[in-house]
Amino acid sequence: MQKNQITFFLGNEIYSQFRKTALEDQVKNKNSEIISIDENDTYVIESNTLLSESAKQNLQKILNSDKGLLTNIKIGNYLLIGPRVGTISPWSSRATDIIKNCGINILRAEKLSLFTFKTKSNKKLSKKELIEIGCLIYDQMTDSIFLTQESIKDLFIHKQPSKLSHIDISHGGLERLQDFNQSQGLALSNEEIDYLYKYFNSENRNPTDAELMMFAQANSEHCRHKIFNADWEIEGQPQERSLFKMIKNTHELSPQNTVVAYSDNSSIIEGSEIKRFYPNKKDLFGENIELTHYLMKVETHNHPTAISPFAGAATGAGGEIRDEGATGRGSKPKAGLCGFSVSNLNIPDFIQPWERNPMGSPDRIASPLKIMIDGPIGAASYNNEFGRPNILGYFRTLETQHTGFDSEIN
Repeated sequence: MQKNQITFFLGNEIYSQFRKTALEDQVKNKNSEIISIDENDTYVIESNTLLSESAKQNLQKILNSDKGLLTNIKIGNYLLIGPRVGTISPWSSRATDIIKNCGINILRAEKLSLFTFKTKSNKKLSKKELIEIGCLIYDQMTDSIFLTQESIKDLFIHKQPSKLSHIDISHGGLERLQDFNQSQGLALSNEEIDYLYKYFNSENRNPTDAELMMFAQANSEHCRHKIFNADWEIEGQPQERSLFKMIKNTHELSPQNTVVAYSDNSSIIEGSEIKRFYPNKKDLFGENIELTHYLMKVETHNHPTAISPFAGAATGAGGEIRDEGATGRGSKPKAGLCGFSVSNLNIPDFIQPWERNPMGSPDRIASPLKIMIDGPIGAASYNNEFGRPNILGYFRTLETQHTGFDSEIN
């Protein structure tokens, strides 16, 4: 069986001088042997056959790869950071479609980041040292570290989908569900496991691994929206309204000037007649006076932004654009806002009096400072790519501990 071909193209520098200097300072603090860093985008093309010379030349133009083919990295210490093995990056999805539409026969395009380190006395960095440096740069949720060009081929391994497997609770009981939850890292609570056990028993069947995985993903849906309509108690007192009914209550009390509420993931309020400039049926541009309503959309991306600040905030902005454009007959997204509420920043060498006793957070969660450095850039970047500028924002910090408050969600 013939293996697919992998072709590398070297692109431009990744960072501005300001961001590159900040990265160099961070890396030098980790490893004093490093003098400087070179960083370049690296494009990897998978194809069925060897690319023709004309295809290579066209790819260089499309990818803006003035440096051309990258056949072998021989100079200095280096590492590559790319998408997590087993995933396809959002960049890849867009770029692959564009390249195919340009008439170039490829299977997939991916973009990686190549980092080359200059060291004192040309010292060769060990594999352990390179991985430690890579951990400073990469996103542990969405990226992988590669130490050789050859290992990049792992990104393009094609596997057949696995068959569904069933978790045998009919014989193994509740313990089988608990074991599966632990082994797969589903993070289901005891209440959720009990709920699932009772449900599948009532259906007289065993759950599949796909069903349990999808149920678990509801927990990471930004703000755990699944509990918005749940009954709940505060200090033993049942509440009249669910969280979602409390939100809707504002509109019920004051519905004036509302065109759409709680539909299509966005809302519309009454507008006014304004002049709009667009072509008529004869393709002639001119002013058109018409009633124009105003649309508002809020997207929460708490969990994604906490795990991967740049990408999480960026796709949060993308969710707004998606829902805005899908409302009614197709609205036109115009501008966005972005806000961040985080714990104490704990800026190095600038610790504030109220930050003396940090509570910490799980390792998988980015620090508040990291979120505030990368998150706003991610949101602004995605907005700008779609011509919807991010025109305003805010951020606040608060870290406090409360005791003696007990609530229960049924």
